[in-house]
Amino acid sequence: MTGHHSQSSQTQSMLVIGCGMIAREILAVKQQLGLDHLDLTCLPAELHYYPDRIPAAMDRAIEKARADGYRHIFVGYADCGTGGLLDKVCAKHGVERLAGPHCFALYQGLAAFETIADGDMTAFYMTDFLCRHFEAFFLKPLGLDRHPELIKDFFGNYEKVVYLAQTDDPALDRVAERAAQMLGLAYERRATGYGELPEALETAYRPTR
Repeated sequence: MTGHHSQSSQTQSMLVIGCGMIAREILAVKQQLGLDHLDLTCLPAELHYYPDRIPAAMDRAIEKARADGYRHIFVGYADCGTGGLLDKVCAKHGVERLAGPHCFALYQGLAAFETIADGDMTAFYMTDFLCRHFEAFFLKPLGLDRHPELIKDFFGNYEKVVYLAQTDDPALDRVAERAAQMLGLAYERRATGYGELPEALETAYRPTR
């Protein structure tokens, strides 16, 4: 997914090392805002389930990016369950990351999320990505397709599915609604768009003209 640049042009480019769960959204924002200097490479979306593996994977990815000639690197992750360990990797390499605890907060706006966080303690969040990949990324890894009786074990503490919609796609709405029904939870849709992602990418770095 990384753009093809010569070594010299990479000094003017910014490489975003992002979570595979938000790759499509980063590319959409790049196009929307005309961020031609932005290149993207992603770590596997599956790391969402293994946040303890994110810091080491990011450390390696940043070292590779430096070796490839990138001077400007931006981490396309929030803390994402790493408990501050991702921040240590960022500090080691002198790079910034997306603000906030996770992409669900970023999509809603960090200030807005803070005001509703308590009410969302029992919310299971879905995004466009999680709707698009519901079966492969959700049903199968948790084994719910084979063992629906596990639903109570996994979701007994949740009260609602909250779909944070980046786009207006009725097909994705239907997936989220069906997920809520399957899990026996209430359903709520919030049209967040890309939240604070565009501002974060736009202000991270601009090449000198």
